[in-house]
Amino acid sequence: MALMPKRVKHRKSQRGRIKGNASRGNRVVFGDFGLQAVQGGWIGAATIEAGRIAAQQYLRTEGRLYIRIFPHKSITSIPLETRMGKGKGEPDYWAAVVKPGTVLYEISGTSEEVARLCLTRLAHKMPVRVRFLRRRAM
Repeated sequence: MALMPKRVKHRKSQRGRIKGNASRGNRVVFGDFGLQAVQGGWIGAATIEAGRIAAQQYLRTEGRLYIRIFPHKSITSIPLETRMGKGKGEPDYWAAVVKPGTVLYEISGTSEEVARLCLTRLAHKMPVRVRFLRRRAM
C-alpha cells in the first residue's frame, strides 16, 4: 500500500519550486548509514514503497530500515487526449518534495558492506541522484 496522508486541508496543491539545500533532515539520526539526495525533485509514493520492498528483501531479518521522507504533496494530471480548459486535473498520485541534502533512507544493525549493497539497490530506484552517508560520531 503506497503512502499517503490521512487527510489534507486542500485536495490539490500548486507545483512550487525547490530552492536551496535541506537545512533539516540532512544528517543520519536513527540508523548508522543513510542515503542522501544530491539533487532536488519529487519522489512518488510508489517509488518510496518500491525502495522499501527492495531494502526489506535484501536485509531479510537482520538490520532495520528507516524511511525519512513522506509524500505530502498531491500531483494532479488531466487525462490524455483531453481538450484545453475544463480546469485542473484530479489528484493522480502523492509525492515527497526532496531538497538536495535530504536523507531519504537509513539502515541500522548491519555491517557497512551490507548497508552499502542494500542502499545501492535502493539508489537504482530513485529518480534523483543520491550518495551513501555514514553517521558522524558526536
